[in-house]
Amino acid sequence: MKKVVLAYSGGLDTSVAVAWLREQYDVEVVTLTVDLGGGSLRAGVEGRAMSAGASRAYVVDAKDRFVRSFVWPHLQAGALYQGVYPLATALARPLIAQLLVEVASREGADAVAHGSTGKGNDQVRFDVAVHALDPSLEVVAPLRVGMGLSRDQEIDYAIARGIEIPITKASPYSIDVNLWGRSCETGVLEDPWTSPPADAYEWTVDPATAPAAVEVIVGFEGGIPVSIDGERLEPVELVERLHVLGGAHGVGRIDHVEDRLVGIKSREIYETPAATILHRAHRALEGLTLTKDTLRFNRIVADELAQLTYDGLWFSALHRDLRGYSASSQRVVSGEVRMKLDHGSAVVVGRRSPLSLYDKNLATYDEGDAFDHASAVGFIEIFGLPLRVEAARHGAVGRHHGAAWTWTEPLLESLPTTVVDRP
Repeated sequence: MKKVVLAYSGGLDTSVAVAWLREQYDVEVVTLTVDLGGGSLRAGVEGRAMSAGASRAYVVDAKDRFVRSFVWPHLQAGALYQGVYPLATALARPLIAQLLVEVASREGADAVAHGSTGKGNDQVRFDVAVHALDPSLEVVAPLRVGMGLSRDQEIDYAIARGIEIPITKASPYSIDVNLWGRSCETGVLEDPWTSPPADAYEWTVDPATAPAAVEVIVGFEGGIPVSIDGERLEPVELVERLHVLGGAHGVGRIDHVEDRLVGIKSREIYETPAATILHRAHRALEGLTLTKDTLRFNRIVADELAQLTYDGLWFSALHRDLRGYSASSQRVVSGEVRMKLDHGSAVVVGRRSPLSLYDKNLATYDEGDAFDHASAVGFIEIFGLPLRVEAARHGAVGRHHGAAWTWTEPLLESLPTTVVDRP
């Protein structure tokens, strides 16, 4: 190993890792910092990397690519890990891994490095993604192979070597951010019975103190958000606007105990204002424009995609093919959804689409009803045929036939009952 490309956040851990890698492995270190929005880019990151001993520092603005190529496909699929988590951190890792591999190729490096620990999900995501893209690269994780210093030891280590480090109050939490979401864990949050303290949240106001409710209209084309209140917006600006609006109304707080890839349960606090609004709006529009069978199958695909992404398998053939199916299924998911943001909630209050499958003349019970009620008799006859045959051969549900097995016990005799006869 002669040259390493390090995924560099500019924080204390990765700043120390630059010097540690040089000293432990006698290698040249190139840093890569990826701006994914949400405050993920620290000021002066290039200078800090150079002061730590990096020979070159890359800073890549990947916000637009992140939304278009990673966030939108998952929104189209409706993919939420365990039905809850919008996968903000997990979606960022394959993008960073791909950039690590590309910088390594440009620099002629034979290894890449990241700041993940040996206990979390990210180590798997980085290692697996890098090796899927370039099996020849070695992957080093300093925090996993001996760098494990306490915060005070890291500060002393940095000062002794003249490394510029951010002088900030130590957070009691482990935090990761990008424009799609903020994750917060450790500290008092490790007790799942403990209510999250106010300082665990940064993006969202306390729902109890949020201002009066507002409505916002989100426009979609092919399952992708394209406008807010009729104004067409580029992807990053659209997410950022909903991030600010949702956060101001306390929308997007998630308190979740999830199953980590490494086999342990972890309590996580997420803030996902824009993701919460967009996922709910998208689901409502799908309900208007997709058939029952497509909606049913999409739920299966969503769960599979979420699991594959969470597990770091973005670059697998199955992930690629499921994304292709989702994109195809979204061809008709176009229209507008009206959302009400009210003290922490994001509620669908209206939806419309030129491709809607909803027919008021069929749905209405009022004048203008176009549904042929008489045809329901034949439909019920055919639909219930298998059940009638089963009942004839095996006995009706709840009916006693000697020792024959029955599905339910009779109810009438066991329930309080009032009988009134005509005088």
